[in-house]
Amino acid sequence: MARPLYKVVDDLPRIGLTPAMLHALDWVVPGKYTNITSFDDMIRSVTGSQDEAHIQRVGERTIHLFNDSSQGYQRALWLYQTVDSTQGLAGVAAFLSKIGESVSFLSFLDRLTPKADTTQAVDLGLKLVAEIVGFCSLNGLPGDSVGDFVESLADYQDEALMRMATLICVDGILPLGPDFISSAMSMLDKSGASALASSERFQRVSGMIPGDTRKEQLNFMQQGLESVKGWVEGFVAEHSITVEKVAGSVKGVSDRWDGSLDYLAAVIDMMTDYYEHTGVQTVARQCISRAAAEV
Repeated sequence: MARPLYKVVDDLPRIGLTPAMLHALDWVVPGKYTNITSFDDMIRSVTGSQDEAHIQRVGERTIHLFNDSSQGYQRALWLYQTVDSTQGLAGVAAFLSKIGESVSFLSFLDRLTPKADTTQAVDLGLKLVAEIVGFCSLNGLPGDSVGDFVESLADYQDEALMRMATLICVDGILPLGPDFISSAMSMLDKSGASALASSERFQRVSGMIPGDTRKEQLNFMQQGLESVKGWVEGFVAEHSITVEKVAGSVKGVSDRWDGSLDYLAAVIDMMTDYYEHTGVQTVARQCISRAAAEV
């Protein structure tokens, strides 16, 4: 049984490393994101109403819609949570791999973990796939509706826009460089389906990824990356996003986030869960929006 949606929203942190990082990246989409950590406040944000009786009615309808497993809300929430629930493992793998490359007496670590760049490419691809499938679940579309997803990016706002901006910054540009989409596609093409087999994150969410085999799922991931390439490049140019600006922003969040960009990306991966955090908010907002239109 899924946890009540109101409880999931109310348990989101107001302060901490994840909210601090999102705040630090606010310059990418200034004024577009507010860290709403209250179910009732989310209803107020969506409806613009301060009438407590109306908020109660919308809340009850929202809970009813979310609890209906034939709808896509629970699936989308599970995806956002699960693709981030292995954050630490993926981050540790990248982190230890970088140590193994740098320190000779720890070189055995490099043989025990995936290459950091490949790990980051798979991580980026899986998060994008989760976004596509989550979008489709929330909107009642087949899970492979990549075209509909790409068209929707022009209308992304609030938490969804912040999530994509953060994905571009900390899972794209920071570890893989300005041309991160092409770099990720090249790495995935080179490593093949074996890169997915060694990914704990992939093992957790593979059942939700379109495709009957790992190769088909890899192809879907590559299709997703290719489909957003134009939008991502336009977004990066429009918002003047650079490696230096991203690194400077996130390094200011914690004195633990220092060192090279490789280490920085790995530490962020271990210590934050922005995908789940904003994903919870997105699911709540969309479910509430529908509920408000039905009461």
